[in-house]
Amino acid sequence: MENTVKKKKGKGGRPAKNVKLEVRSGVRFSRTDFFIVKEKARKARMRYTVYIRHMAIHGQVTARLSQEERQDFRQLSGMGNNLNQLAKIARRDGMLSAMVLFESYREQLDGILNRIRHDQ
Repeated sequence: MENTVKKKKGKGGRPAKNVKLEVRSGVRFSRTDFFIVKEKARKARMRYTVYIRHMAIHGQVTARLSQEERQDFRQLSGMGNNLNQLAKIARRDGMLSAMVLFESYREQLDGILNRIRHDQ
């Protein structure tokens, strides 16, 4: 005689949230105010309901990085890795062979830093 234990299957779906947003509150806007709030939320890369809630609680929203800023930081990170490799080459082969490469990376860094300065 075999005893088989049937496992209870889960419901599936999204797991329950730890903190539920239970209370509803309505806010009325004019059309222009609503579009201004929606545009600010879009610039902060948030849904407008989350934007309104965050502004009501914290008083400010820091915008996330734009695609261009993320690309600049990615380039800077890659250049940092390349500079570490150049430092290894300089220690191994001598400074003269690495100076040319250092100069090219310095020019690239200057270009990125100027672009960041002019955006602010």
